[in-house]
Amino acid sequence: MKVALITGCSSGIGAAATRRFAAAGWNVAATMRNPDRDTALEDVANVELLALDVTDEASIAGAVKQILASFGRIDVLVNNAGYGLFGPFETASEADIRKQFATNLFGLFDVTRAVLPTMREQKSGVIVNVSSIGGLTSFPMYSLYHAAKYAVVGFSESLNFELAPFNVRVKVVAPGFVSTDFAGRSLVRTFTDDNHPYAEGVAKVAAAFGRNRARGSTPEYIAEGIFTAATDGTRQMRYVLGDDAIATLAGRSKMTDEQYLAYIEGFVSGA
Repeated sequence: MKVALITGCSSGIGAAATRRFAAAGWNVAATMRNPDRDTALEDVANVELLALDVTDEASIAGAVKQILASFGRIDVLVNNAGYGLFGPFETASEADIRKQFATNLFGLFDVTRAVLPTMREQKSGVIVNVSSIGGLTSFPMYSLYHAAKYAVVGFSESLNFELAPFNVRVKVVAPGFVSTDFAGRSLVRTFTDDNHPYAEGVAKVAAAFGRNRARGSTPEYIAEGIFTAATDGTRQMRYVLGDDAIATLAGRSKMTDEQYLAYIEGFVSGA
């Protein structure tokens, strides 16, 4: 049986991806920070729940060692763990900034580096990095989130070149809006109250995203895209998922920077 290692499986996309791979007969190492507390996947066949904190190198090394002891190989890595940081850059603390990059970027680096020796020796493997439409275009009040997700895309493209001689492929999944708890426990704010100069802009952006959240894809739809990226055997690197993401990027490709700025201003104002 093939083996998938998936990070950030406590809910949302990670949990859905775990179920999708398991349903296809894969062994899945479903990782999360607190598997004893997040038990929604404990009864899914072929799934081993493991503790893995992407910001802790010892935790990563321990989980990978345990996976190899249990299954002997890792065929697919899905780097899904992450969260959104919302709010003005100016109000973000140094701790906010470092945590965003530690989880969304450096954690992805560290998990990937831990898995690469196995894939290289196998001369096979696929790494699927979950970025976002926010790694391909940008919106207001997400500057730090965008910075990390853009970095994931650039990293993935370059890494794909260097791993090709070892028959290891790197893919990027870029979802648009997803109907998960991204706006709940997966969203952190750079401010603690509305007593800051950007409060009016923050309120407008939050309202605009609230109006459009109902158009979001389901986690199961995104999981299907991840499974396709991992198993289609093609050299395709980028998978944009969701009608909203596809339409936004298609429109952006035809706009100048000035036109896109005007478009986003209209989006925020509800025009």
